Amino acid sequence: MSEERWITFDCYGTLLDWQSAFRRLLAPAVDGRIEDLVHTFHAVEPEVQRDMPTASYKAILLEGAARAGRRAGLDLAPADQERLVEGWGTIEAFPDTAAALAALKADGWKLGILTNCDNDLFESTRAALGVEVDAVVTAEEVRSYKPALGHFEAFEARTGVARANWVHAAVSWWHDMVPARDLGLRRVWVDRERSGHDATIVTAHIHDMASLPVTVASL
Repeated sequence: MSEERWITFDCYGTLLDWQSAFRRLLAPAVDGRIEDLVHTFHAVEPEVQRDMPTASYKAILLEGAARAGRRAGLDLAPADQERLVEGWGTIEAFPDTAAALAALKADGWKLGILTNCDNDLFESTRAALGVEVDAVVTAEEVRSYKPALGHFEAFEARTGVARANWVHAAVSWWHDMVPARDLGLRRVWVDRERSGHDATIVTAHIHDMASLPVTVASL
């Protein structure tokens, strides 16, 4: 079993700002109602992943946008939905991401990504992280979506990490904090959205990546 210290992350929403890209790509199609669409997409995406558990993330994006549009009473054409896939590579990092990742690397942590995404979509945004990561597990690889445990199990098998040397950090309470708790991992909730979920299930609760290196050092 490896003695290396690993910290794994969700990518989109934690390190990379997918919601700003979503707004930019789809705002022209919804006549001033982009916040309605963002909110509804955020709500329906887990549902779509449950309904289509082995589908590509591109298919999840397209169905999620279509379903969100219908529920929000918006008429999204197929070409509008395709913008999400075509523009995925334009997603940028949050301003605090690169410095936090660099600080963790300097402190001796190896960095992993566990993402509900396709291989090519992740690779199109990899450079935006600003720091090279040491391991990536995608939904395409494991044929499932978090909060299913496939990402975590594949990462553990690949790296040989001891769970005592593994911290998981993410914005999503449901997709990431719940399965990390179930596996007994130390877990840092990067609650950028101040979502109001139960913080008692996490090891540490912060609101930005800038706080993460100091937080992890204190665990």
